[in-house]
Amino acid sequence: MRARRTGRCFALSADQYLRRDAFPAGLHPVQGDASDTVLIGGGSVIVSPLGEVVAGPLRDSEGILTAELELDLDQLTRVRFDLDTTGHYARPDVFTLHVDESPHATVTGGRPTSQQL
Repeated sequence: MRARRTGRCFALSADQYLRRDAFPAGLHPVQGDASDTVLIGGGSVIVSPLGEVVAGPLRDSEGILTAELELDLDQLTRVRFDLDTTGHYARPDVFTLHVDESPHATVTGGRPTSQQL
């Protein structure tokens, strides 16, 4: 639970790896028609709560990433120096968040006004 209070967590990114030979013959991707042409290059990765890459990135092949780590929960105290979500970053006297929940059109016609630019 300590890691949750500081906003740190493990990040897992599972990216696709796809070759041309996985497509039906009638589809012709812009990358080419050779069966071994890579269409999507992957890039899966596992990142620690401290921002260190612990496995990957896995590119240009299929595979499974795994990582065995010895967790040092004392490191979570150290990360509070650069991410302190309830300490010196919490400045309601300086920063506010306002969400405009009124409906807006997603597409408008005509030329943009100077206020829209």
